[in-house]
Amino acid sequence: MATTTSSLKTIVDQIFADRRITRQVQQDLMQALLSQPTLSSQDKRMAQQVFDAIQQGRLRVVD
Repeated sequence: MATTTSSLKTIVDQIFADRRITRQVQQDLMQALLSQPTLSSQDKRMAQQVFDAIQQGRLRVVD
């Protein structure tokens, strides 16, 4: 599970550094989230941060 958390953190950090999410990055994020049967609370929190930022307009969704 640590590998998933590590790769998920890398993806999330890059999303917030770029202040945008592309369809490819969205697919990478979903793959990281769905690759494990259960998610740690840290994994869930990181995913929620991305979704909240999109809803609040702090991240742009681009093609």
